[in-house]
Amino acid sequence: MPLSDFKTPRDQRYFEDYEKGRSFEYGPIGVEEPEVIAFARQFDPQAMHIDPEAAARGPFHGLIASGWHTIGLMMRLFVDHYLTSVASLASPGVDEVRWFKPVRPGDQLHLRLTIADAAPSRSKPDRGMVHTLVEGINQQGEVVASFKAMNLIGRRHPEASPQREGTSAP
Repeated sequence: MPLSDFKTPRDQRYFEDYEKGRSFEYGPIGVEEPEVIAFARQFDPQAMHIDPEAAARGPFHGLIASGWHTIGLMMRLFVDHYLTSVASLASPGVDEVRWFKPVRPGDQLHLRLTIADAAPSRSKPDRGMVHTLVEGINQQGEVVASFKAMNLIGRRHPEASPQREGTSAP
């Protein structure tokens, strides 16, 4: 399916607005050297992330962002544009976090999201589970990182929404 945007804004978005197969793209978000170093100093203090001179001599031939910083930047776009601001209930976690390419200061990241599944809960009719493939893409169009998100999303009118055939969620 082609990239599109939701018909409803984040502050009016519910489970029913997340349709399996739809894809979205948001961004960019910039990667700045001071932020790369500050994040890494606090959470991932390896030379490739905090010391430009040592990083230049290393296998990446320059400073790179921590993978966790990259995921954090992706999460910012995910929350700011994709995740509902009125019906997000929680997330039981993410699966398959992957880092494919180094992210460097000066990069511009975009987020591509594809709804892999959206199923109403069998046990709690006020919600459904949305599974999303989340891909971070650099300015060259390369996927630099990905993860599979799971989000519990409240339903707009749970009493009036019949179960979708062939799908299920906890």
